[in-house]
Amino acid sequence: MWAWIGMHAALAAAGTWLARAYALRSRLIDQPGERRSHSVATPRGGGIAIVIALLVATLSLALKFPAYAGLALAFGVGLLMVAAIGWVDDHRPLSPWLRLAVHVLAAALLAAAIWLLRGDPWLALAAFVFAVGLTNVWNFMDGINGLAASQAALVALALAGFGGAVWSWLALALLAACAGFLPFNFPRARIFMGDVGSGAIGYAIAGIGALAATGLDAWHAPLLLIPLAAFMVDSSLTLLRRVRRGERWWTPHTQHAYQVWARRAGHVRVTLAYAIFTLLSLVSLHLVTEVRIGFMLCMGAGWYISAAFLWWLIQRTERAAS
Repeated sequence: MWAWIGMHAALAAAGTWLARAYALRSRLIDQPGERRSHSVATPRGGGIAIVIALLVATLSLALKFPAYAGLALAFGVGLLMVAAIGWVDDHRPLSPWLRLAVHVLAAALLAAAIWLLRGDPWLALAAFVFAVGLTNVWNFMDGINGLAASQAALVALALAGFGGAVWSWLALALLAACAGFLPFNFPRARIFMGDVGSGAIGYAIAGIGALAATGLDAWHAPLLLIPLAAFMVDSSLTLLRRVRRGERWWTPHTQHAYQVWARRAGHVRVTLAYAIFTLLSLVSLHLVTEVRIGFMLCMGAGWYISAAFLWWLIQRTERAAS
């Protein structure tokens, strides 16, 4: 296990270093602006290293476990599709609807594989919805130093505990790849993840979660949503508020709770606070797996209600300050 983790962490770290050199040479730079949360021009596209590490892990698992090769292949192709459209968008901004169309196709491929190879249409539907949703959630939430990668690493740690003998290895590869990338992105960002990384990571989390859920019963599978509470609530409530206001909700902005808070407290404190919240959810997730179903569901609802309250408190504080 440690050799596997070390290999993928090293691969991601080396890939990020090379991606930074490429970005500087190609002038692939994010400039500061009113719709961004950083104040220094910074290279982007470092997330491609995480994608490469995950693709290597996927191919390795497909070769080692031939019975799961079909699912692994569908996951890998979908991941490559999401990463490719993100890589193009990092170089030349594309229509958000074109990107969404590719995300839908990648999610449909994963869902079709789960339905055909596991015979579970409801899990396939859930995989489709979450693959499209989390691909965009991670893109929305990748706005300050270290946040998207650290949250992905923690969620991957949770998935590693539920993935069984096969998919746990893929979750550990994601954890290791994020760990290899993070020193370049936190506490000071020398490179950003870019759309190539943020979208692909969201898709990977949804995919690994769906694949892990193929080995769980209908009552335990929803527990995998608990570590996602911080990102799901912040992205969803912010999106709903923008829609209610009649704003162009698909355009970049700085209205998420993490962005509002980062303007006052700084990137490091906000990223660490989100990490602590998600880490506590992992502890609770471990504790509730052996208790009654009703208590598990209440625990999950409690985390989402707590996240919603904190979102409201941060946004209310911002309005009061202005």
